[in-house]
Amino acid sequence: MFDRLAVLPQYLLPKRMLTVFAGKCAASHARWWTRRVIPWFIARYRVNMAEAADPGAAGYTSFNDFFTRALREGARPLAQADFVSPVDGAVIQCGPIEGDQLLQAKGHRYSTRALVGGDGQLAARFDDGQFASLYLSPQDYHRIHMPCDGRLVRMIHVPGHLFSVNPTTVRGVPGLFARNERVVCVFDSAGGPFVMCLVGATIVGSIATVWHGVVNPPRLAAVREWQYDDQTISLRQGEEMGRFLLGSTVIMLFPKNMLRLHADWVPARTVRMGEAMSSAFLALA
Repeated sequence: MFDRLAVLPQYLLPKRMLTVFAGKCAASHARWWTRRVIPWFIARYRVNMAEAADPGAAGYTSFNDFFTRALREGARPLAQADFVSPVDGAVIQCGPIEGDQLLQAKGHRYSTRALVGGDGQLAARFDDGQFASLYLSPQDYHRIHMPCDGRLVRMIHVPGHLFSVNPTTVRGVPGLFARNERVVCVFDSAGGPFVMCLVGATIVGSIATVWHGVVNPPRLAAVREWQYDDQTISLRQGEEMGRFLLGSTVIMLFPKNMLRLHADWVPARTVRMGEAMSSAFLALA
């Protein structure tokens, strides 16, 4: 009950207007702005700049440049595993998909069909599979990498709300991840198909992928889709696939019998990009 009451103001806030404003501020190259906001952000959120390729705040020409900063060589070695964490963050929920239902938080579930934008045929491929939802907090590294080798098949931009995705909101807003704006990326791999869903949030100025660039804006009312059957866009494990311009959540979907997440992947666990997520492919039924 407390969580639901705590998120009530979000239903009233002009979230889209705030997000547009935040996006313009984050993209600004005004030196008076960047010289103030970047050092403040580093101090406020205790960002570990020693890991950055450019550790000096003065080297970034906009807040977006800083927020999507590259890491120094070797900062995130890849584990010897078939699947690795695609991001730095914390596990929101993970484990089995019960039929088509994903666990958001205690008392809240949502369907794979709703998450991927209403495509029942696509969603059915993940019935009784596995999922992992990962939250990127403000101090985290905000580039998104491949959990395994994959070939891009489709990308779907699903318009939606822009609720916050912090833990209180996850517990307080039913169906949050299937209500917020999101970009659904569908891949094929040696073990089968998988989905990486990049979920937007309040003040997330945009979501970008390496093959498309910025997907949003524009923020249109209708679902948009891109097919890549006539192209070969293949990415290796650990390669960057996208980034958040201000942070949010990544949700991964895997089909039944493709993998089993490590036992220590549990809610609230901190993860780092490149660490082992699952040690082996399982035989597809």
